[in-house]
Amino acid sequence: MRLIVLGSNATFATPGRPAAGYLVDHAGTTLWVDAGSGTFAALQGIVDYRTVDAIVITHGHADHSVDLFGYYHAIKHGPGVRTPVQVFCPAGFEDAFTSYLGGPGHEPAGILEFVASGEGGEATVGSVTMRFTMTDHGVPTLGVRFEADRRVLFYSSDTGPGGTWMNSAEHADVFLCEATYQGSADRKPWGRHLTAGEAGQIARDQMVDRLMITHVWPFLDPGRSVDEAEATFGRPVGLAAPGMTVKV
Repeated sequence: MRLIVLGSNATFATPGRPAAGYLVDHAGTTLWVDAGSGTFAALQGIVDYRTVDAIVITHGHADHSVDLFGYYHAIKHGPGVRTPVQVFCPAGFEDAFTSYLGGPGHEPAGILEFVASGEGGEATVGSVTMRFTMTDHGVPTLGVRFEADRRVLFYSSDTGPGGTWMNSAEHADVFLCEATYQGSADRKPWGRHLTAGEAGQIARDQMVDRLMITHVWPFLDPGRSVDEAEATFGRPVGLAAPGMTVKV
């Protein structure tokens, strides 16, 4: 199984750094996970968008979902596409997407097939099994455990430290974890994101093999985020960067 980083910025894209988006690839199965701004263009530089087997939108915030609109129009008007394409997402996201397209009469049925997913949900696409949990965020948000050939990738998406979502990361081979903030957890601008130090501690508690942090606020030095995560994890920590490929 491979993780390919399309973008890793929190909140908004910056030159050369799209917002959140990833490909999970295994044995001919390609999943697009989150569609933040700039990720659809990045995806097209790596694979033919028409070959994507399914999409996961972890939540409806724009930095994780906005490029689904571009993809939708490419699928709708472009040639040679297999439809409908499944989109795994939290309940309610389909209605929000349809509303943005124009409301009743603009439903994407036949082009995108939304599959509402939540705590304890499970789905298999091709050779990859996904297990879903709900994270600690301001809107319904999925964390996803990807499994293939006895290898495990867990993606936290956006979350604070509350709840039990982190149990799904236990013994993951790769833990892709948000690390929006730096410094003391007591001084976070908003409690439903993690600091790099919190990400490292969660990874250590869950006994993951490798930690890769992502979703660093664009105003911050990502090198410092890596240092803070390493201090609590106790081992080297990777930093998600556009174009990076990681073997899980």
